[in-house]
Amino acid sequence: MAPLEQINPLQIELDPPADEVSVSISTKSGKVPGRPTLPIPDKLPVLGLADYVIFPGQIVRLLIDTPAGIRLVDDVASTNQILATVLQKNQNVETPGPSDLYQVGCAVRLLKLLKTPDNTAQILVQGLIRVKIVEYVSESPYLVARIAILEDLEEDSVELEALVRNAETLFQEIIQLSPTLSEHEKTANLEQLRPGQLADLIAWTLKLDLPQRQKLLETPSVKARLSYLLPLLHREQQILKLTIKIQSEVASTFSKTQRDYFLREQLRVIQRELGEGEISPEIRQLTEKINTTPMPPEAKEVAKQELERLKQIPPTTPEFVVIRGYLDWILNLPWEKETPDRLDLKEAQKILDRDHYGLEKVKERLLDFLAVLQLRKEIKGPILCFVGPPGVGKTSLGKSIAEAMGRKFARFSLGGVRDEAEIRGHRRTYVGALPGRIIQILRRLQTRNPVIMLDEIDKIGTDFRGDPAAALLEVLDPEQNHAFVDHYLDIPFDLSRVLFITTANWLEPVHPALRDRLEVIQIPSYSEYEKLQIARKYLIPRQIHEHGLQRNSVKIHQSALRRLIREYTKEAGVRQLERGIATLLRKATRKIVSGEANKKPIVFKAEDLTQLIGLPPYSDSDFLAVKDYGLAFGLAWTPYGGEVLQIEATHMPGTGKLILTGSLGDILKESAQIAVSYLRSRGTETGTELANFEQKDLHIHIPAGAIPKDGPSAGLAILVALASLIKKRPIKPSVAFTGEITLRGRILKVGGIKEKVLAALAAGITTVVLPDQNKPEWSELPSDVKRKVKPHFISTINEALRFALP
Repeated sequence: MAPLEQINPLQIELDPPADEVSVSISTKSGKVPGRPTLPIPDKLPVLGLADYVIFPGQIVRLLIDTPAGIRLVDDVASTNQILATVLQKNQNVETPGPSDLYQVGCAVRLLKLLKTPDNTAQILVQGLIRVKIVEYVSESPYLVARIAILEDLEEDSVELEALVRNAETLFQEIIQLSPTLSEHEKTANLEQLRPGQLADLIAWTLKLDLPQRQKLLETPSVKARLSYLLPLLHREQQILKLTIKIQSEVASTFSKTQRDYFLREQLRVIQRELGEGEISPEIRQLTEKINTTPMPPEAKEVAKQELERLKQIPPTTPEFVVIRGYLDWILNLPWEKETPDRLDLKEAQKILDRDHYGLEKVKERLLDFLAVLQLRKEIKGPILCFVGPPGVGKTSLGKSIAEAMGRKFARFSLGGVRDEAEIRGHRRTYVGALPGRIIQILRRLQTRNPVIMLDEIDKIGTDFRGDPAAALLEVLDPEQNHAFVDHYLDIPFDLSRVLFITTANWLEPVHPALRDRLEVIQIPSYSEYEKLQIARKYLIPRQIHEHGLQRNSVKIHQSALRRLIREYTKEAGVRQLERGIATLLRKATRKIVSGEANKKPIVFKAEDLTQLIGLPPYSDSDFLAVKDYGLAFGLAWTPYGGEVLQIEATHMPGTGKLILTGSLGDILKESAQIAVSYLRSRGTETGTELANFEQKDLHIHIPAGAIPKDGPSAGLAILVALASLIKKRPIKPSVAFTGEITLRGRILKVGGIKEKVLAALAAGITTVVLPDQNKPEWSELPSDVKRKVKPHFISTINEALRFALP
């Protein structure tokens, strides 16, 4: 059994027995209430304590964890609530017998009992009086002994009075010095206690070992107990005084350390004013670097101020590390370092033509910039934005531009960036703060005029950490970026000499204010001829080199390339085409390594593709062979290229409703409604009058219903399909339509002409009906496309109907 520091508040309060007589203990000054004297039976259950001695008057919490102990407290709780506690001679004995216990113990009263689910019990007991074990009368289920009460032996003598006064004085002083005693204990009135009670109080309060406690418990003479305690009280008093002295000296030592620090700081300031004192090598190196590094006056002034702060701060403090890192960033930025531009226009043209086929607009714009730079050495760099489908070479074009200009190149992908601090940096108040990615790139390249490509600008995100697109407004504005302020540096940095190039698949998601700062250059889809040229000049040589093959060891026939483009790829760029070429070259590499190939070059023809790559996923569709009224072909633009839409229309008995299916967007639905309204209002004029319209429902469907579709350019194709349905005449074969319609019968201009025409050509369409306002876009199409597809330009709906339904 062991004492507890605290007892669980869910306890059983035990009432005293019905025949208990409550009597107050006598003191020198009268009666002290609250200390009941109970009739002590001559036979008591005996509870052995392993490591504690209980004195009369003391209240102790105990943990009972043996079956015999549990049985004992249960029986005591149901009877007179009194038991005897005796110290064990051997603490390791779990169930002590009579020979394992001392002869003198303390009769205690059970005040509270708490049983826990782990088969243990917690009890609260109060010591009553010393008892001596006369003999044990029972050992099962627990010890029961006949006891004799040991009364305190008090003599009325001057010596005892002196002992009591000395003990009171010393104990009172110990109470005041001890930091572990509560305020209630410190204000206790010791004069009300009898000498024996005072001796017991001192005995259980002092830190004594078990033999000392047991000796005091076995001593009935109060005079002997006080005589034994006085030396112990003196020793405890000296220990407490020494402890307080040590604590005071430690505190004074800390005060002296602080005082010395302030004096040293004052001495350092005085030495600096007098031009004396030793400067550390690190400070000397920073001072020299600040004086020799070319930088604007404002940056140099900030660096000097931070260096002065650094001198005042001990190197072991965290602030020293922060300022040291800040100075490193300032001193390592290319404030005035720049790479000399290559101003040879012929060499730049040669590099651009070497790396990219076509893209004449982009090349012309860059050569114009170099020409102006050749005449005027300082010019603000333009903010170019390459917009086009994936795989057309937007990102690789940035590297070629940097090489053509002789500048260093860095790419920063904005896809998924949601934190404004990625652009402008973190403020230095944050732990681990760093500048933004723009400043980091400049430090890494060590030049203030690199080519920085901000890739995927249309895929910037926004959340609670800020809007990166708003932070880019200052970066990409030629009127502002000459004094760009990063949050970390908090000093203006000139970005006007940086050539920023951005890329996007489409401009719709880009913030309007940001879009206004960009010089947009459209990079359209590649035609089949252009893809063939790119494959022959760039893709095949690059893949041959990457696969470790010789130039003459493999040959891909032109028919194989055409079939690869038409049936195995469906893209605006050439990424899928390059993957297909890589697949063929892997087959060739395997044949060469395994020894299957002869010395002759390995030739891939069109008929070999099915066996080597598999069935074509985009074989020629037969939907052009369907010839029926109510069917028309529209042309659509997507960020990934053009598409051919098959538009179907039919009618049925109903109530005059218009049914639209195929995952159509709001704009496309409005276009269909405009087409119906026009045909109803101009039915007599166009010959598309539908009898009993109120008794029929019109249904328009665009297949591939899982793919969302929207935009106004399909309005003309929808109207032609409805006119074909009403007239019951099929449309001319191999004709596709694109154009926005109005209620007055006009055909408005649409975008994405090159992508739409290329999609029509890939689908086998030979004639496209285009708005008359799109003639300039037609003139910019590749000549091979214009030879294979015939345009028909119109300005009104009636012209379209006369052409489509002759």
